[in-house]
Amino acid sequence: MAAANRKHTRRLTAALLIGAAVSLCMTGSAGVVYAQSAPKTVTEVKVPADSKLILSANDLTYNRDSQIVTVSGAVQIYYGGYKMVAQRVEYNQKTGRMMAIGNIELVTPDGNRMYGDKMDITDNFKDGFVNALRIEMPDNTRLAAEKGERVGGTQMILTKGVYTACLPCSEGGRAPLWQVKAKRVVQNGETHTVRLEHARFELFGHPIAYLPWIEVPDNTVKRKSGFLFPTFSAAENLGFGASIPYYYVISPSMDATLTATGYTTQGLLLEGEFRQRLENGTHILRVAGIDQASPSTFDAGTSDAEHSARGLVASKGDFRINPRWAFGWDAMLQSDNNFARTYNLKGLKESTHVNQAYLTGIGKRNYFDMRAFYFDVQDATTTSFTEKQQPIVYPALDYHYVDPKSVAGGELSATVNFTNLSRDNADVLDNTLNLGDSNLNDRFLGLPGTDTRLSTELQWQRTFTSDQGLVLTPLVAARGDVFGLSMDSPTSLAPPYNTYDGGFEDGNLAGRGLLTAGLEAKYPILVSTDNSTHVFEPIAQIYARNNEELAGQLPNEDAQSFVFDAMNLFNRDKFSGFDRVEGGTRANLGIRYTGDFDNGYKLQSIFGQSYQVAGLNSYSTPDLVGAGADSGLETSTSDYVGMFGINTPQGISLATSYRLDEKDLDYRRGDTAVGFSNDIFQASLIYTHIAAQPQYGFITDNDEIQTRAQVKFKEYWSVFGTVAYDLNSSEVTRQGIGLSYEDECTIFSIAYLSKKDTVSASASDWSIGARITFRTLGDINLGNVAESTF
Repeated sequence: MAAANRKHTRRLTAALLIGAAVSLCMTGSAGVVYAQSAPKTVTEVKVPADSKLILSANDLTYNRDSQIVTVSGAVQIYYGGYKMVAQRVEYNQKTGRMMAIGNIELVTPDGNRMYGDKMDITDNFKDGFVNALRIEMPDNTRLAAEKGERVGGTQMILTKGVYTACLPCSEGGRAPLWQVKAKRVVQNGETHTVRLEHARFELFGHPIAYLPWIEVPDNTVKRKSGFLFPTFSAAENLGFGASIPYYYVISPSMDATLTATGYTTQGLLLEGEFRQRLENGTHILRVAGIDQASPSTFDAGTSDAEHSARGLVASKGDFRINPRWAFGWDAMLQSDNNFARTYNLKGLKESTHVNQAYLTGIGKRNYFDMRAFYFDVQDATTTSFTEKQQPIVYPALDYHYVDPKSVAGGELSATVNFTNLSRDNADVLDNTLNLGDSNLNDRFLGLPGTDTRLSTELQWQRTFTSDQGLVLTPLVAARGDVFGLSMDSPTSLAPPYNTYDGGFEDGNLAGRGLLTAGLEAKYPILVSTDNSTHVFEPIAQIYARNNEELAGQLPNEDAQSFVFDAMNLFNRDKFSGFDRVEGGTRANLGIRYTGDFDNGYKLQSIFGQSYQVAGLNSYSTPDLVGAGADSGLETSTSDYVGMFGINTPQGISLATSYRLDEKDLDYRRGDTAVGFSNDIFQASLIYTHIAAQPQYGFITDNDEIQTRAQVKFKEYWSVFGTVAYDLNSSEVTRQGIGLSYEDECTIFSIAYLSKKDTVSASASDWSIGARITFRTLGDINLGNVAESTF
């Protein structure tokens, strides 16, 4: 009998599976994403042609008179990746209707689970209904309704539907954290939308918002035009702001977002963002503009107050030429020097926006990078020359190559850097004026004019390891630099910018060469005990070189940042860029230690010193920016540098780096960080000390303590805070506190942060931010919570 009616059974099963599958509708929020494949029709059930049907039940009967096929008793059906269980299933051949009864559960191949008490559907799948419908999706979203009705083969109508992304509460009768209830939910299989009629949003079981209707894409749609969640903000000179974004799908590879923000003080700000994905990359175009209603609310004399109509255009592109080569750009053009920062435009509000274009290539043993830069300094000062003090770089080129073949048993590599830049105005820190000391050099961070440099270096090194474990690495290198100079001399600038002890190469062309022969020796010593392992590694290096030519007489654009510590103790050249080069003969001595204990403790440390053995000490020569001054390397015997760290299985960590004066062991510079972390409490304390460095612009010590902590005081709830304290001025420079809640369906944060500038009171500021995220629905923002949550 079962074999004779296999066709009927297959029709019954397929009808039930498809009928149930089409009822799996859910709500979702429109997302800003790039092109996706076209949505599948909701009636499409993917069953392979050779799929076998497996039916298990206690009884299977066929009534010839009524032409009804019935399976009952622990019914289990497996077909084409679909699984269904029920207490009873009937198929009426005369009426063409099918019915499943009792504890129905259907699992689809994509992981959706549908539950119901009764399912009744026609065998052409156009009409039917399900009682006590409940659907669970793989992303833990849930949909329930008293009844689900299939109409005309294209619509699914749910009566008294409830949607949520929260897990069901374990406490009986308690509502989830949030849910959306609607008297009627209509899922349209042709437009692929879900319409919620008479919908209300409930929080903690209490309605807080009502909408006559809301329409969102169904789960088959990846992109859909429509309004996104609004965001809110508040600012002193802008007033309260409400932003309403509209997402528009242009084509499978293009979309756009249009945003209107109304400010109670300044009026309407319009923003547009156009996105396009091509086969080899993406392009984003942004425009924004406003006609300020009340410019006078800004401080007089600022660019914010002097401009009524303000706007910008920004473009960003990233493209791949092939798997190894890529190019792109990031550029912004605005009507004045502070529009994007004043209106907090995302991605464009930095104090300095870096406009750049690049070309990059990466191989197995080489790389190429060429970039051009323009630095857009955003501030409200109309008389500021800060932006003109920044260089225009066109371009900077880096190339590094490692020969894939061994050369004399070692590795041969080449490094090339080419830089061409210009600057309109001098960037000078007047130490004489600021500090009142005529014996101090001014710091010439940038000179007007044009600077061109080409640097090349060839290096060969090889490593030998003896049977006793001694590791020797000899090295030879040759470097050459050519400078094309057309910059003003520091002494030619208008007073008082004329205090500089060093010379300056004012010719149009200059050259510099450096030959290096070096040797590094390491001897790792392994010490093992019953419960620990220790590695002691003494390290000695010596590099013999000629003196740095034209030391301190050339522009210094890329080697201005310099800190001597344990991390660069063993660097052959400790300068940060190409404009300065370490010359003379120098030796570096130190020891590195690591320890691992079976109980989970880990230790690591470095300690050492550097010595100028012969020749000119590059760190003691005058330098336009003061690089090397008070660095700890300016004497023939350097300061001591070291670091120490420990991690414990209890969650406690300690890390400290330090520089001690080589004569009296005074603490010159360092950081000490202590942290603790477990499931409930996280905290850190950082102490920073920088001894006075008059050549860098400050004549007193700098000492600061920074603390951060977060306490989880209840499931899902945490409180966090931060404090920064300046020990020298006895002032709190930063303080903040916040509260957060996070579970599987909701994230909520609110934070307050206050910053105080001890030098300029006008730079002090405070901010408050709040954000609430309902998973799958969207975010509601007030202010910038990312900045406020530190």
